[in-house]
Amino acid sequence: MKQNESYEEFIKGIWRDNPVFVQVLGMCPMLAVTNSAVNAIAMGMATFFVLVGSSFLVSSFRNWIPKQVRISCFIIIIATFVTVADYTLLALVPKVHKELGAFIPLIVANCMILGRQEAFSSRYPVRLAVMDAMGMASGFLLALFSLGAIREILGDGALFGIDLFGENFEPWIIMILPPGGFLTLGVILLFFNWFRFKKDEFLADVAAAERGGNG
Repeated sequence: MKQNESYEEFIKGIWRDNPVFVQVLGMCPMLAVTNSAVNAIAMGMATFFVLVGSSFLVSSFRNWIPKQVRISCFIIIIATFVTVADYTLLALVPKVHKELGAFIPLIVANCMILGRQEAFSSRYPVRLAVMDAMGMASGFLLALFSLGAIREILGDGALFGIDLFGENFEPWIIMILPPGGFLTLGVILLFFNWFRFKKDEFLADVAAAERGGNG
């Protein structure tokens, strides 16, 4: 039963409650740093580290954090992990760190991370809090990579810097500019919601058929 509960908390963040495609959170980094797949993955991994680490600590100390100062405590914990992620990226991939610029420190202000601490980690045991954080962070990483890969392929004709279409390909420059981010995100959201609508419609038809059969 516990394994099923942990699995449900993990999988919901990837699909059912995806922070980008369903809850529409974290739009600032989603649109700003996804002009390439590498930048998208770097931001996604940094966010993954911060969200999982902060959720672990908040859940661990949830009974000792006074309610009156809980938001301040959450921000201090989040900022600590953001600092670690910031300096780690600077040391390991300075070029990517430079391209991401201020958006790494701004992870502190990501409403998805603070929201998970307030809504989930501060109320549930460590095991569930970590699984929830991993699911949400994985969903966020998946969304970032999807947007970054599409924009890089169409806007530069490459993926991870590897040329895909040869010299005759004419890049869609708009795709690596801010308007391209809005356009790509809109198309992905349209497809995502259409798929969910079709799935719900199919499940409703199956349920109606079962009720008819039982009747």
